[in-house]
Amino acid sequence: MRAAVAVSQNPEDPLSGLRLKDMPEPEPPAGWTTVSVKASSLNMHDVWTLRGVGHRPENIPMILGCDVAGVTEEGREVIVHPVIADPDGGQGDETLDPGRSLLSEKHHGGFAERIAVPRRCVVDKPAHLSFEEAACLPVAWGTAYRMLFTQARLRPGDSVLVQGAGGGVTSAAITMARAAGVTVYATSRTAEKQELARRLGAHEAFPAGSRLPHRVDAVIETVGEATWSHSLRCLRPGGCIVVAGATTGTEPDAELGRIFFQQLRILGSTGSTRAETEAMSRLVQAQQLRPRIDRVIALEDIHEGFASMIDGTVSGKIVVQVAS
Repeated sequence: MRAAVAVSQNPEDPLSGLRLKDMPEPEPPAGWTTVSVKASSLNMHDVWTLRGVGHRPENIPMILGCDVAGVTEEGREVIVHPVIADPDGGQGDETLDPGRSLLSEKHHGGFAERIAVPRRCVVDKPAHLSFEEAACLPVAWGTAYRMLFTQARLRPGDSVLVQGAGGGVTSAAITMARAAGVTVYATSRTAEKQELARRLGAHEAFPAGSRLPHRVDAVIETVGEATWSHSLRCLRPGGCIVVAGATTGTEPDAELGRIFFQQLRILGSTGSTRAETEAMSRLVQAQQLRPRIDRVIALEDIHEGFASMIDGTVSGKIVVQVAS
């Protein structure tokens, strides 16, 4: 079967290690099943793999693609929960299982005609979404769901600041928080992405570092050093920052005095549990939400898709249509 495969790793020229090649059909072990892939979306995680960051070289070659939508052997339309883990690990939270991995780290991913996954990882696809739209959900929307509703525990009437509007996780967070009755503020360095945040559902969007109308219950933080101090200043006493990334750096001034005096909570967040992925899918279905797609490409055009994503010239997800 045809697949997009990481065959080598190069931090300076990541796409040099991406090849389109024929790969063996998957052979699912006991407790696993095969999904015929309809669509799989691009993630920066794939680029980090090609750069050799956070991915063991002994796991190369590896079929990339950690976001998958497709059809099971029984004809069920599904998305694939991307965290491969012991559901009883991590004291019952599989995202804390020391042996967890993301699809395409230890097990082949979705840029292929078929994929083998644990049976527990298949989740019903929201019926109103195309396969291309559904392929945008598992990683970004699952991550955002956990940040909003498990870690920050936001409820209708609460308020949240989403720093750095425009990325996959932040876009999903804006859309789901608004649908859940939360007051949503967003920031971005550009007027275009501020307007995008409003279209996604933000009540208001501001330039980075701006004063908000009032302090918020929670901040969704994926930017890191550039926004950290602003995130702390925007929280009400007792509020929380949920961190799932740090694209501008990982070592800001901690401002411990503000944290203990205001009794702020700092929470890390990684991925989602299977139950959270399922709950996210139900929310998307109930509220008829749709992820934003920049473009749909063929598998043969995957190098150009990644190049655009690396350059930052996209507004929404790039999706590979594997089968019609």
